[in-house]
Formats: sequence, C-alpha cells, structure tokens
Amino acid sequence: MASPSPYMARALAAARQVRGFTSPNPWVGAVVVRDGGILSVGATSPPGGPHAEAAALAGTPDARGADVYVTLEPCAPFPGKRTPPCAQALVDAGVRRVVVALEDPDPGVRGRGIALLRESGVVVEVGDGDAQALALLRPYVKHRQSGLPYVILKFAASLDGRVATASGDSKWVTGESARDRAHQERAWVDAVLVGSGTVLADDPMLTARPGGRPATRQPARVVLDSRGRVSATATFLHQPGHAIVATAPAAPDGWKRAIAATGAQVIECESDGRGINLHQLLATLGRRGVMSAWVEGGPALLGSMLDEQLADELWAFIAPVVIGGDGLPAVGGRGATTVSEAFRLVDPHLEELPPDILVRGYTGMWDPR
Repeated sequence: MASPSPYMARALAAARQVRGFTSPNPWVGAVVVRDGGILSVGATSPPGGPHAEAAALAGTPDARGADVYVTLEPCAPFPGKRTPPCAQALVDAGVRRVVVALEDPDPGVRGRGIALLRESGVVVEVGDGDAQALALLRPYVKHRQSGLPYVILKFAASLDGRVATASGDSKWVTGESARDRAHQERAWVDAVLVGSGTVLADDPMLTARPGGRPATRQPARVVLDSRGRVSATATFLHQPGHAIVATAPAAPDGWKRAIAATGAQVIECESDGRGINLHQLLATLGRRGVMSAWVEGGPALLGSMLDEQLADELWAFIAPVVIGGDGLPAVGGRGATTVSEAFRLVDPHLEELPPDILVRGYTGMWDPR
C-alpha cells in the first residue's frame, strides 16, 4: 500500500476527526495548498453544513492558483441536493489543481464532479491516498453501493472462546482498556445492535462512553426481539438518543405498545425461522441513513450475521483467562462442518490492550472495489 502524499495525509487526518459526525454524508477532509505551504484545512460538517472543500475554501481569503487535496471526489449538482456543489465552488474559487484520493461511489456524483472540474480547466489527479481513503470510508462506500449498513461484529472472550460462564456471568471478561476501546468505536458508528438475550442477561445501556463519559453523539440502540421478551423498563430504552426495537408481526401487540410508549421506535420485520430476518432489518436501517452498525451479540446474532454473509469486519477482544466448562461460546449459528470451511479474517491486525489483545480484520464478504 503506497503512502499518501503529506498534504493528502493531512486531509485524511481531518476526515478521521469527524468520522461518524457527518452521517449519512461521508466524512471528508480537504487541504488548500499554495507554494508548498498549507493555507487552510477543512472537514465535512454534520448534515446541512458545509462540505470539506467549502470549509477549506472559507478558511483562506484567496485560493486562486492553489492546489486542493481532498479525500473524496468533490460533489456535483444533482436533484434534491441541499448544499452548493463543491466542484463548482472550487472552479469559482479559481483553484489550479485538485488532487482526489477516491472517486465518489454515490450514483448522483460518481465521476461527475471530476468531469465538471476538468471541463472548467482545472487539473485533476486521482489516486493519491486511495487505499487509505477507502479504508476510512468503507461504511459510506458500502452504503452507497448496496443500500446496506457496514456491519462490524464485536465480542469480548476468554482464551477458550467463552463470553460468559455457565451461570451467565460475563462481567468483566476483558479489562478496562479493551472496554474503553469498544466505547470509542461505539462513539462513531450509527447504530449498536444486540439480541434480546443480551438485554435479558446484562441489561446494558448500549451507549457510547469513551473515557467513562457519555459521548456527545450517541448511536441508535437497536435490539432484536422477535418474541417480545424485553421489558419496557430495560435500561437501554431510557438513555439519551434513539432506541429501536426490531420485532416480528407475531409478537404481542400489547408489548409493542408498551415499548413504543417509552419513546422507542418499533420496527416489524419478517421472521426467517430463527428470529428477525436480518436482510430485511439491515435494508430498513440503511434506508433510514444508518451507514454503520456495531453488532455486539449475543452469540446467536453474531453467528447469524456470519451465516447470512452480512458481516464486513470482526473485532475480537481476547482476555488471558480460561473459563472452560459449559461457558457460553462467543459465536453461535450453524458454523463450519470442517476446519477448511471455517471463517477466516482477511488482512488481520493484532493490537495490544494490556492485559488483553484485539484481533480485527475484514470478512471478505463484501468487495469495496
């Protein structure tokens, strides 16, 4: 993987700082450069606010003859667009050259922003930092290509793959560093998903609390409960932000009304014989602008996501402890019948979070290219 140029690296850093805060728009960074010096840096604002290019242009009084480095293709005009097109703003500012890391996969843009720039006499180069931009924007790219959220599976387990003892005790398998890292990831995703079994066993808040403090922006809390088992007094239903309970048509109507009375949204999905139809649920969330979903369990939900080829990444926090016995396994589902059929991570990474380790990687179930 080639390293991005220093100016593109600065634009990527700006984009990374606003990851998650711009959804359902992409998180983008832009840098304005003249005579080898950075004039200004911009990043995308929350929906309705300026895009990265506009923010960067606003930061310098005169961008004529400058070069602009941007992590995603500048947007072009299309029906229903709420903000001025950035490609035209760059032309109007009189920039000389635009360096683009990645072409925008959105059907309303896809190549049109680059074409507008070139037709207006602006030099355009594409590909500087493309691998890094793609890694950063995988949720956006998948959502625009398929309409589905980017799904990240997460579990915290012992060395022997257990997430709880036979009695159901799971607090705490991993240490503080690993738990905080998980909260950092919760803080940028659009939704956290768990099954009803996790709620019944742990009564979690499902909020993002990096550093032990509630994040300003909270992901939607989504609980799958096809049978109406979760109580309307469950803790996750009474936290800041938005709660969603996905259920089946056969669940009791009185229970649905009680859940809705808490302010949560009840979504009905078809049953696939094992529970909620996950394809239908993810498509519904995608239509509502959810680009990324952090799936924390339980084992049945994690296994189903893998069985149904719906997972894009997996994060396994592993603690140096052994539970043994009839402890609850981290992943359920149908599983593999032979070792050769076992699921294997693509491009795995190992990260130390003493005393634990994090193993993460892509599933290969979706090809971003």
